[in-house]
Amino acid sequence: MKRKTSSRLSMAAALLGVCALLTGVAGAGANAAPPDASIEQRIADRIDASGPGAAVADYGFSAGLSGGFASDTVGSGPVLPAWLAAFGYGLTHPDAAPPGANDWNCKPTAAHPRPVVLLHGTWMNAYNSFAFMSQPIKDAGFCTFAFNYGRADPTQGGGLPPLLPGVMGTGNIEISAKQLATFVDRVLAATGAPAVDIIGYSQGGAMANWYTKFEGGAAKVQNLITYGATHHGSTIDGIAALGRAINNVGADIVGASSIVVGHAVAEQTIGSDFVNQLNADGDTVPGVDYTIVGTRYDEIMTPYNLTFLRQGRDASVQNITLQEGCEQDLSDHQTMMYSPRALAIALRALDPAGHPDLVCTFNPWLIGGGGHL
Repeated sequence: MKRKTSSRLSMAAALLGVCALLTGVAGAGANAAPPDASIEQRIADRIDASGPGAAVADYGFSAGLSGGFASDTVGSGPVLPAWLAAFGYGLTHPDAAPPGANDWNCKPTAAHPRPVVLLHGTWMNAYNSFAFMSQPIKDAGFCTFAFNYGRADPTQGGGLPPLLPGVMGTGNIEISAKQLATFVDRVLAATGAPAVDIIGYSQGGAMANWYTKFEGGAAKVQNLITYGATHHGSTIDGIAALGRAINNVGADIVGASSIVVGHAVAEQTIGSDFVNQLNADGDTVPGVDYTIVGTRYDEIMTPYNLTFLRQGRDASVQNITLQEGCEQDLSDHQTMMYSPRALAIALRALDPAGHPDLVCTFNPWLIGGGGHL
């Protein structure tokens, strides 16, 4: 028993180490200045200029993987204003819905004609990505819906993190987009609405973008609102950029790393086959209104401005840096989903007439949320 406990603790420690590496916990502090993105940006520009990176699957590390599955939520969790508390709750209640979500009897109104679909991020789940935002959006009069996508274990390309309960969004993103297509159709059938609005966090934003381009979503999405989304990939504080540069000289270090961190993480690195295909014909699709939010203190979506989109034909794009007009908001990649200002941006995008004003409050880096430590 003692040996088994020690083994489990060792595995947990290893997983936390991987998490720390990818989230850059040691890279900055709550009072740190915005990261100097110049070096990362130069690396990113050089990789981008050198042409498409090798697809991860080209070297066989991800061939034949199913990409996992999606699942409905069961019950709902409480409103929590801090991401660490919500993350912990999500680990112990992996199937919980965010508060206010998934009332399948909810019907849109003339004032709020479209249901809102909430998409979690990598290694997260529906609850701990939206434990702060979901209920206020519901209270504003919107029908809100969420599910857990990309549930892939290590044999399905999810890497080691899914060995912890509640860690989702690890499977092949293209397959997750198909799961989203099925879920949106269910929401439309249940509500009778002609289209949905989507709020996507991190991978959820990029996956929704793929859905609009390749899975018929353009005709079913009016507003796409994203936070820290990996639309153009991420250098992950330079780690992924270095790995991609090595990839481009023939050694598939990114593909190999997917065995540990999961296929979805590898796909979101700058220069990946997924990123190249996602943007091959432009950043946007006609008919969709985009609200794209980034934070200067993002330690995962780096350089943070790679999240922003270039407006294409018959689309509208509003790129917003969270600190513009509100320097005291120190939100990083994790706490931005617990920022009162980020919530206000979502409400304004969903209902400009009803929620025209943005709030400005302190929000901490990494620890806390909801405007408090």
